[in-house]
Amino acid sequence: MVNGDGAHERTEEAESKQDGNSETDGGEESNEQEVIVIQDTGFTVKIQAPGTEPFDLQVSPQEMVQEIHQVLMDREDTCHRTCFSLQLDGNVLDNFAELKSIEGLQEGSLLKVVEEPYTVREARIHVRHIRDLLKSLDPSDAYNGVDCNSLSFLSIFTDGDLGDSGKRKKKGNELEQIDCTPPEHILPGSKDRPLVPLQPHNKDWKPMQCLKVLTMSGWNPPPGNRKMHGDLMYLYMVTVEERHVSITASTRGFYLNQSTTYTFNPKPSNPSFLSHSLVELLSQISPAFKKNFTALQKRRVQRHPFERIATPFQVYSWTAPQVDHAMDCVRAEDAYTSRLGYEEHIPGQTRDWNEELQTTRELPRKNLPERLLRERAIFKVHSDFAAAATRGAMAVIDGNVMAINPGEETRMQMFIWNNIFFSLGFDVRDHYRELGGDAAAHAAPTNDLNGVRAYGAVDVEGLYTLGTVVVDYRGYRVTAQSIIPGILEREQEQSVIYGSIDFGKTVVSHSKYLELLEKTSRPLKVQSHNVLNEKNETVELCSSVECKGIIGNDGRHYILDLLRTFPPDLNFLPVDGEELPLESRRQGFPRQHRHRLACLRQELIEAFVEHRYLLFMKMAALQLMQQKANKDAKNDVPAITETAETPSESNNGECKSPLEGKELEESIPGLAQAKELAETLVAEDGSCIDPKSREVVLNACKAVGSISNTSFDIRFNPDIFSPGVRFPDDSADDVQKQKQLLKDAAFFLVSCQIPSLVSDTPHGSNLKSYMCVFMTRLKTGVELSALSAAVSHFLNCFLSSFPDSVAHLPPDELVSRRKSRKRRNRVPGGGDNTAWASLTPNELWKNIASEAKSYYHFTIECESVDQVVEKYGLQKTTLLREISVKTGIQILIKEYNFDSRHKPAFTEEDILNIFPVVKHVNPKASDAFHFFQSGQAKVQQGFLKEGCELINEALNLFNNVYGAMHVEICACLRLLARLNYIMGDHPEALSNQQKAVLMSERVLGIEHPNTIQEYMHLSLYCFANGQLSTALKLLYRARYLMLLVSGENHPEMALLDSNIGLVLHGVMEYDLSLRFLENALTINTKYHGSRSLKVALSHHLVARVYESKAEFRSALQHEKEGYTIYKNQMGEAHEKTRESSEYLKYLTQQAVALQRTMNEIYKNGSNASITPLKFTAPSMASVLEQLNIINGIIFIPLSQKDLENLKAEVQRRQQLQELGKSEEPTEDRPLELEDKIPID
Repeated sequence: MVNGDGAHERTEEAESKQDGNSETDGGEESNEQEVIVIQDTGFTVKIQAPGTEPFDLQVSPQEMVQEIHQVLMDREDTCHRTCFSLQLDGNVLDNFAELKSIEGLQEGSLLKVVEEPYTVREARIHVRHIRDLLKSLDPSDAYNGVDCNSLSFLSIFTDGDLGDSGKRKKKGNELEQIDCTPPEHILPGSKDRPLVPLQPHNKDWKPMQCLKVLTMSGWNPPPGNRKMHGDLMYLYMVTVEERHVSITASTRGFYLNQSTTYTFNPKPSNPSFLSHSLVELLSQISPAFKKNFTALQKRRVQRHPFERIATPFQVYSWTAPQVDHAMDCVRAEDAYTSRLGYEEHIPGQTRDWNEELQTTRELPRKNLPERLLRERAIFKVHSDFAAAATRGAMAVIDGNVMAINPGEETRMQMFIWNNIFFSLGFDVRDHYRELGGDAAAHAAPTNDLNGVRAYGAVDVEGLYTLGTVVVDYRGYRVTAQSIIPGILEREQEQSVIYGSIDFGKTVVSHSKYLELLEKTSRPLKVQSHNVLNEKNETVELCSSVECKGIIGNDGRHYILDLLRTFPPDLNFLPVDGEELPLESRRQGFPRQHRHRLACLRQELIEAFVEHRYLLFMKMAALQLMQQKANKDAKNDVPAITETAETPSESNNGECKSPLEGKELEESIPGLAQAKELAETLVAEDGSCIDPKSREVVLNACKAVGSISNTSFDIRFNPDIFSPGVRFPDDSADDVQKQKQLLKDAAFFLVSCQIPSLVSDTPHGSNLKSYMCVFMTRLKTGVELSALSAAVSHFLNCFLSSFPDSVAHLPPDELVSRRKSRKRRNRVPGGGDNTAWASLTPNELWKNIASEAKSYYHFTIECESVDQVVEKYGLQKTTLLREISVKTGIQILIKEYNFDSRHKPAFTEEDILNIFPVVKHVNPKASDAFHFFQSGQAKVQQGFLKEGCELINEALNLFNNVYGAMHVEICACLRLLARLNYIMGDHPEALSNQQKAVLMSERVLGIEHPNTIQEYMHLSLYCFANGQLSTALKLLYRARYLMLLVSGENHPEMALLDSNIGLVLHGVMEYDLSLRFLENALTINTKYHGSRSLKVALSHHLVARVYESKAEFRSALQHEKEGYTIYKNQMGEAHEKTRESSEYLKYLTQQAVALQRTMNEIYKNGSNASITPLKFTAPSMASVLEQLNIINGIIFIPLSQKDLENLKAEVQRRQQLQELGKSEEPTEDRPLELEDKIPID
């Protein structure tokens, strides 16, 4: 285990039995065995569909028959069929059977596709599927944020698929054909930040019209006597040739009938063209349909699968073009039949979400196949639940759901829709009065969600949490939860058997809950403790008091209200009579916050415990050394000197410098051995150790605040400092220790974590966060009819330089005759609904400044947005993006003139939509993640081959659990591509990285910071593959996105510009190249200091371009700078210093030669004898070498044989993996798998 966290991590590993391969190789072996079982070799079957040639299909024994159905509904030649069965030797296969369970199904079997009679359900599914095929290239679903569609633009920059294009081009004359000029707006120093290029025009999207109208007919449903003729429903169509037809869907298929708009005549027309598929029918009556539909399907299947697979969670785009609103029967039907979730696929209408969520948790998990099945089920239900909860929350806020307590005031109302319970984020019944009222009620749901996430991750058998989703929409916060069976029938007082419903005044406990929560106590670092109840009796708890335990009617033990799972952050919680350390007080802590629910993040707790562990080891080791020294001095005094006690005062959380530990080790001889000894002491649990050593451990435990005296174990009591909680007198010591521990953790955050974070990030970003608070304030209480006007008015006040932004109250499109009595009760939290219209830029700015002061304790010393933009170097486009993304606004994509003083930048027509912002739990694929981590570890130790195998394995398992689309799969593909590249397989690297880019665009967003990085990696592999123009296009795209998202002033920009500069140098565009490289030099110097090795490398890159231009003086000047840095940082003897000095000599010789030639020319005029000078265009190899260096790629030589074996292995895996299907994006930053090996 790295990081010395070993001792207390090991027990967890053992408990969770999922140590796939963390410690021993033995574990790995057995796991390999299991994995192989899962991937039973695939086999091929023949499929014969009516009217097509039989074709081969590769299947795997684990697949269900249903999955073959899906494949057929997607294939170009069979996609128009939905209602069929598969038959083997005349026997119909069961849709839900696994292939391996079917008798007689083997390599080469022939499956027949047999058309089945329709039912109403099947006919609807067929129409829906045909509509999906007709819309398959239409991006409007992605813009509207429905059905898990999202945008991707990569193919525009790579001209289709990357794999083949590398081979087509001739290498010889490629240089002349490349147009390398970047668009004006991405050149270094350009102030222009256009929005339109964010969504380049995709020629594939121009609509190929197959039909003008496809809709349900007004003659539905068929009357009784027609039902008995087999009529299921009627459709109405208008073909491209303007032919109006009425169609009957019957049990036997589709045919034309004789009805018109106003007369009903269900008789078949002549000819009736009875066809089993709507497509076949339409192809017969409309030549344009036939032609366009065929072309459309061709184009559809040519797209990369990752461009069209649904994502697991909805991703919303904050910009969209004006999309034509076309007639669409399926969309209209969906909107009105309120299909809750997806009942048409599930018998028995609405889903019992709670039952589904809990049952999946109860699935067995003894071996890998079981765990995969369980995790896939958990993940699927979660993503469905998140989608349903989001729809419900929007319906609630839009006023389309009836409250379960309609008599109460609007903000107190609660709702149930589709078996999900919804409540609004207001302080109802003064529940949070002592904690900060509405502000606390707004913060509680996200804290609760973090608690649900944490308990879910520990995954204790028998302990259940509720499905929880928090949705922010139109300025309201809605919490959606699954419903505990029976809770609605009882009063809360009777059902709570553990915890407190009044923040600690009355408290109850329960032995079963204590037993279950005890299992979470160690991983979540929660200390079990005693509190007093209203009768002054001692009650034992193992969580915070508000955490309630309720046994549902299903007998399961649920815990809810987990908002204080993690200890409070004392920096924002002033407590009478308690003082923080002096250093914190100097920085102005503790600060008054608007609510008392500020708590530390789980990551911080982990980091703090880790820090303490290192401290503990160090102390034990130092004492052992002292004992040893004393023994050597033949003087056996027990070594409890003062040093043992001091750290808790001096070092209670500070870290002097990141090197502190290492320096210590180097300064004291023998410390390393002592440390090892200390580890053995700790590991053996303090039983069979001699008293002296036990004393050492005891002292070290005391010093770091461990709760045990024999081993390192830090846990927090979450109830310390909770108002209303009282502790028994006999635990006063404990409470005192816990208070100290909380102060130390708060101090650790301020003195250590934040400084180390700040040193890595540029300033100027602290402003963005205030803007959003307003949106919420503004939107709450705006009538729906004025929403776009209100949002555009707010954006004008905020971003436009136009001084007196006047709101356009909607010129009531429909003024009603009688001024109706104000229907007060409509909007939750209603009130004066036009208050927003009087907001002025000045007033908004005052609000923002006071908000910044009260919430962030940050003083903005500016009078207007223009001053802020000037002072902090912000960009209005970036602010617009931040605000839109955080509040869910979608705006029209066009160029906005923010700086005009004559007219406002936004009109209400520019606001296209408001989306929900959704937070939910992301269930993890634990086994896949273990494989992934071991793979990373192997790669870092230099075992690329083993690393590559493990990562491939992880990829298979991720696909198994998440489906084809997921943030973690994206990270996996990126690392795989990097390994392919390092091992010399460029085409494979390209293919994997292309998938990573597409996936990142789809699940994170087209301008997400991760996506920008994926673009950079892809351009490197393109360059290595000889696709220079593509490499440049990708880099230009990355730079454009980077400018839009964060502006030029960002440390990553230096890397991007070095990449662009190098590629331009390679294609001999020297002047352009210099612009980018010199900009990179400036940025590196700014962020890393002029003595950094990054700066030295930048100087060298610039010098090389000057050399190519034969400007030797400038080249020498830059190389000298670089040489000086290397010499000072690395010493004379280091190879970098020597390389630099060689290069200096070479440049000097060239300069002298040039000077000689020039003198010769001056002296002898035109008949001088000139020795030809060597001007070298850089070789591609040398450019690539520099690209690798700046991107932190280090090559490890492999023999040809190794490479061959590896390729074969990878191909085998790839084939197995092609059988994967699709699901979801995470919201917390996914495992940032930065596999870069740092250069600095």
